[in-house]
Amino acid sequence: MTIVVTGATGHFGRIGVQSLLAKGVPAGQIVATGRNIDRIADLGVTVKQASYDDLDALKAAFAGADRVLFVSGSEIGKRLTQHRNVVEAAKDAGVGRVVYTSAPHADTTDMKLAAEHRATEQMLIESGLPYTFLRNSWYIENYDVHQALQHGLWGAARDGRISGATRADMAEGAVAALVGDGHENKVYEIGGEPFTLAELAAEISRQSGKEVTYTDLSPEKYTEMLVGVGVPEPVAELLADSDRAAAEGALFVPKTDLENLLGRPVTPLSTAIGAALA
Repeated sequence: MTIVVTGATGHFGRIGVQSLLAKGVPAGQIVATGRNIDRIADLGVTVKQASYDDLDALKAAFAGADRVLFVSGSEIGKRLTQHRNVVEAAKDAGVGRVVYTSAPHADTTDMKLAAEHRATEQMLIESGLPYTFLRNSWYIENYDVHQALQHGLWGAARDGRISGATRADMAEGAVAALVGDGHENKVYEIGGEPFTLAELAAEISRQSGKEVTYTDLSPEKYTEMLVGVGVPEPVAELLADSDRAAAEGALFVPKTDLENLLGRPVTPLSTAIGAALA
């Protein structure tokens, strides 16, 4: 069986390749793709240069693939075109199943960041390709612990519970869905133990011995704050909207799906924070 991992030059894709190897998939059966392949030359698997913008390169990379781990693109606003290329290339190659990293509650949420994910899910359904949707909640690593120690945590999520999980847990779960059977045309809501941003601040404080506070702002004020520290306004608006949605429950999912895929409990928040502080 040949497995292609897209976006392997990013954090999630790289860990996905490493998880495949750890699961015993032979290196010769794994193809890692990305833009800057020098960054993944050390993985010991087949490496192919393939940008999401390059349909021909994607088709060449997917040739002979049985399954594809389709890691969603990171260029917000460009992803619809890029993702359409991935779906077209997968269909052209006759891929046996595409496992796609989506967003929580992608089919029902009003979170703006999920719109491109919802459209991509629909593309895959309409393509006729067998699929598995992994609707990933936030990575715990989205929150910079060392920055929080210096400046505190800021946001607009109020007391919304966020089912954050480590990137490693989510990648391992993705690999389980990728190589396992019984996941065809299934949708999984992926998340870990839920926490509020105030609870996250308290856990960082407890482990670091330094008081970290969470300051909750309105989405408008949070956007202004992000722009003020150099975040481009369109990105700042999306981040603030994601917190607004989190306050309304958009980032809360049960941990059941992830734990079922992992075959073990998710990594606790306390463990993840301890690792980040170390």
